[in-house]
Amino acid sequence: MKVITITNEKGGVGKSSVSVQLAAGLAIRGYKVLLIDSDPQGHSTVALDFKKEPGLYELLVRDAAFKDVLRLVEPEKYTAPSQPSQGRLFLVPSNIETRVIPMMISDALKFQKKLTQLKDIIDIVVIDTAPTPSLLHASIYMASDYLVYPTTCEYLSFDGLVEALGHQQAAQPMREQYGLGKIKVIGVIPTMFRSSTVEHTENLNLLKKQFGALVWKPIPQRTIWAEASSRQKTVFALAPESKAAEDAWGIVERVMEVLNHESSTTNTG
Repeated sequence: MKVITITNEKGGVGKSSVSVQLAAGLAIRGYKVLLIDSDPQGHSTVALDFKKEPGLYELLVRDAAFKDVLRLVEPEKYTAPSQPSQGRLFLVPSNIETRVIPMMISDALKFQKKLTQLKDIIDIVVIDTAPTPSLLHASIYMASDYLVYPTTCEYLSFDGLVEALGHQQAAQPMREQYGLGKIKVIGVIPTMFRSSTVEHTENLNLLKKQFGALVWKPIPQRTIWAEASSRQKTVFALAPESKAAEDAWGIVERVMEVLNHESSTTNTG
């Protein structure tokens, strides 16, 4: 089981959209995927047409069993009939009670310990995070294998990216203390990109200069993303032949490349 966390300490950069599309796309491709909504706003929960509820709170604070908080996402919510899902998608929902989790748990490994219960059931966990840093983020870092950073090509988003990277690096010594190894940053995704603006073009170049090959293909700003959110469906379900769906598949395929590479390296090693 691999854990992929989507993060940036700036709101409005597309973390929930990336999380939902990535989780859905991986399920369509045959993986058993768990999407965990760790944002009190519950946007990933709502995006998949579920009511906000304290699933993550129950799991971490009240030590609920996964069977009591997991929600199976019906395929029609995330894919089209022409593109049936080969895997399964589950959700741990969130609501405002998620805010108090950091005040209610003291074990930094609580998240990691909980996820190990699923190691023989789930292939990939995708975690959508809140923009405001907290001790919950630290616990999530302890559970993560990979990090993906969505960012708009704007100054404040870059500032959130820098802050998030700093907290990830600060968590590394504790991971090493517990023998958890290094978290790998596998991608920086420019979102809502407008190639016609000088600001976005120049800032994209700055991103590439700083992060090189870690910068993935920009996701252009398209109205279909907002339409999919308002209809509580993924772009794969709403418009499977659209450019937005093509963009989303690009994210899924990049992640699958990383997973396949890791698997082949492990097998040959």
